Amino acid sequence: MLVHSNTTLNCGIFGVLHFRNCQFSMRKKWSFSSLPASLNIHDLTGNNDLHQMTKGLRYAKMSSQVKGKTKRGEQSQIAGRYGKLQRMSMYLKILGLEDRIAELKVIHVSGTKGKGSTCTFCEAILRECGFRTGLFTSPHLIDVRERFRINGLDITEDKFLFYFWECWHLLRENVTEDLPMPPLFQFLTVLAFKIFVCEQVDVAIIEVGLGGEMDSTNVIKEPVVCGVTSLGMDHMEVLGNTLNDIAFHKAGIFKPQIPAFTVPQLSEAMSVLQDRALELMVPLEVAAPLDIEKLKGLELSLSGDHQLVNAGLAVSLSECWLRRTGNWEKVSHNDGQGADLPDAFVRGLSTAHLLGRAQIVYDISSVPNSSGLFENSSGELIFYLDGAHTAESMEACAKWFSSVVKGSGNSSLSSMSSTTKINNMEEVVQRNGYIGHKMEKTKQANKISKQILLFNCMEVRHPQVLLPRLVSTCASSGTHFSKALFVPSVSTYSKVMSGSSFIPLAISGKDLSWQFSLQRLWERIIHGADPVLEKSSMKESTEILPPCKFLYEDAPLCSPAEECFACSAVIPSLPLTIKWLRDSVQENPSIRVQVLVTGSLHLVGDVLKLLKR
Repeated sequence: MLVHSNTTLNCGIFGVLHFRNCQFSMRKKWSFSSLPASLNIHDLTGNNDLHQMTKGLRYAKMSSQVKGKTKRGEQSQIAGRYGKLQRMSMYLKILGLEDRIAELKVIHVSGTKGKGSTCTFCEAILRECGFRTGLFTSPHLIDVRERFRINGLDITEDKFLFYFWECWHLLRENVTEDLPMPPLFQFLTVLAFKIFVCEQVDVAIIEVGLGGEMDSTNVIKEPVVCGVTSLGMDHMEVLGNTLNDIAFHKAGIFKPQIPAFTVPQLSEAMSVLQDRALELMVPLEVAAPLDIEKLKGLELSLSGDHQLVNAGLAVSLSECWLRRTGNWEKVSHNDGQGADLPDAFVRGLSTAHLLGRAQIVYDISSVPNSSGLFENSSGELIFYLDGAHTAESMEACAKWFSSVVKGSGNSSLSSMSSTTKINNMEEVVQRNGYIGHKMEKTKQANKISKQILLFNCMEVRHPQVLLPRLVSTCASSGTHFSKALFVPSVSTYSKVMSGSSFIPLAISGKDLSWQFSLQRLWERIIHGADPVLEKSSMKESTEILPPCKFLYEDAPLCSPAEECFACSAVIPSLPLTIKWLRDSVQENPSIRVQVLVTGSLHLVGDVLKLLKR
C-alpha cells in the first residue's frame, strides 16, 4: 500500500487541543531515517518531482502485512487461533478503542449496490443538519484518504499520518504468533474507528467492505440504525452462489432490536432479510424510493434514476438516526411539515458528492494563442465515469450514459481543470463535487459525437453478462458505441496508490490475454463473429497504436476483415490510451468523443488520477 508521508513525519508535534482532546502516546519526531526496516521509500520520478518535493511530500511503501497478499474478495489466509472478528476486537483493545467505539453513534450499511452512495447521502444530510460527521467507505479511487471523511472532506494528510502511525506502532508492539499485523482492510477499518473516536464525530457512517456478518466493520455491537441496499449477485466466491446466501451475509449486520431499513428487493432476498430480522426482533422497514418532487425544484447531486432508491434509503436512515438520538424535533419543527423533507435533507441530497459514480469529467485541451489568451483548438473529449461491475449496476450505468449523451448539449460537465472562465466557457455549475462548465450551444451543435467504451473488469465479474447488458440497454435508448477500447487497470500493477503516485506511460511485458478475451467477446456481441488472430498479430496490434481515424468510423459501418478486429482495440496501458484519445481529438476539431469508463472502480480511479494531472 502506498500512502502519503512527509519528508519528516512530524507525528508528535501536534498538540492535544489540535486533535480535539484525544490522548496520544506518540511524541517522537519521525524522519525517513527512523522508519521501520519494513518500509521502503518509493522513489519519485516524472515531471512533478520538484513540485512534490517542495511540498514536502513523499510516498512510503508499507510492509506486506498492511498491504495484504489477498485480492479483494478472497478469504484472508492469516494463521492463528483467532477468527477475523476476534482479531478485530483484540486490535481495538490494543488501541484502547474497545469501549470507546461503543460511544460512536453509528449508521451501518451493507448491500451489493449503492452502499457508497447511500452512505454519502446520509453523511451530507446529517452534516447539513449541523452534526460533525465521519464517513468510512471503500474502495478509494485516487488517494487512500478518500476512505476517511470528516465533515464531508477527506482527512488531511497530517492527521492521516498521525493516526496511521499511532495505530501502526501500537499494533506492531503487540503482535504475536496468533495475532499478526492486520491485512489492509482490517487495518483501515481499525484506523477509521481511531479517527472517528479521536475526532469526536457526532455520527459515524460505516460502509461494509464485503458481505456483512464476517466483515471487519461488524465489530460494531450497537449501531443506532442499520441499512441494506439493493442486493444482487456479486462476490459469489466468498458469499455463496445464490441470492439467499448473499442476503444472509448482508443481513449479518442486524443487531438485536436495533431498527433496520432496506429497499425493495427480489422476493427471495427479502424473505431472508425478514427471517433474520425476526430472529433478532429487529424492526425492519422497506424505504420507498425518493419522490423527486420532495427536492423542492432541486436535483439529486448523484445522477441516475437508481440513485432515487439510494436516496430514499438514506432519508429513512437519517430520520431514524435523528429520532433515536433525540434530535429529530430540532431539525424538523421549523420546516418539516407533513410529508415534506426538512430543508437540511434537501440540501444534503442536492450537494452530496462521490467520485466515480455517474461522474462526468470534461477534459480540456487548450493552448495559448498569440495574445496570451486560451482557446480550444481541438475536438472535445468527455469522460463519463461509473464503476458499475454487476449486471444490475451496468444496466443502470447504461441508462444514465444514454440519457446524458442524448442531452449533452445542455448537460453540466464536470471538469478537473482550472475553474477560470476561458473563452468558450460561459457558465459554471456544480456537479457531483466538481466545478463544471457548460459549453456554448453553438459550439456544441457543430460537433460530431462519437461514443467510445473504455472497459476493463476483474475475471470474476462475468463480462459475458456485463457487456451484453451494457450494449443492449444502450441500444434500446438509441445509443451505439463507435469503438471499444480494452486496457489493463493501473491498479493491477501499482497496488494501492495515493493521489500523486507516479504512473508510468507503459509497462513492458504486461500480460494482455484478459484484454484480448474481452475484445473477442465484444466483437462477437457487435458482429456475431470471432476472428481468429495469430498470437504474433495480437502482439503487434498492441505495439502499434491505432490511427486517429480509427475513432471516426461507426461500429455498424465497420466489419471484420483481413483477420482483424474492426470495432475495438487493445491498448497496453491506460496512460497511452488517454494520450491517444487526446491526440485524436486534437487532430479533429469537429469531433466530440464521449468516453464511457466502466467495469471497474479501479479503472475509474486510474482514469481520474490521470485526468487530474
